Amino acid sequence: MKSVFALVDCNNFYVSCEQVFNPHLQGKAVVVLSNNDGCVVSRSQEAKQLGIRMGVAYFKIREAAEKNGVEAFSSNYTLYDDMSRRVMQTLCQFTPEVEVYSIDEAFLNLAGMDGDLTGYSRRIRDTVKKWTGLPV
Repeated sequence: MKSVFALVDCNNFYVSCEQVFNPHLQGKAVVVLSNNDGCVVSRSQEAKQLGIRMGVAYFKIREAAEKNGVEAFSSNYTLYDDMSRRVMQTLCQFTPEVEVYSIDEAFLNLAGMDGDLTGYSRRIRDTVKKWTGLPV
């Protein structure tokens, strides 16, 4: 039997979690900061387009971020853990073999699946979005 795996990776995970519960953040520059609001640990696409780098100390960019309307959030690990569990439970609906790789990534064993795997993958993506609000 041929090995076939899918990698499911949530987009901008911490920011996306914040956006699920604050829909007004959709389409805006958003960053999530590390413990004690030290460094940027997650960025929306809009924040990336402003040139905000991953891991940059927030105090170094605070003034420019505020000038550009960037919304900054302290990390909420309880929320992120809960959302991760929801994503992983959703993925288990599609295959019995899910290998959780990190809080926002998992490998799915699709070996033995018949039919259009591209369509099946799209269905996984769409279901995760529908059931959790998170893009993958």
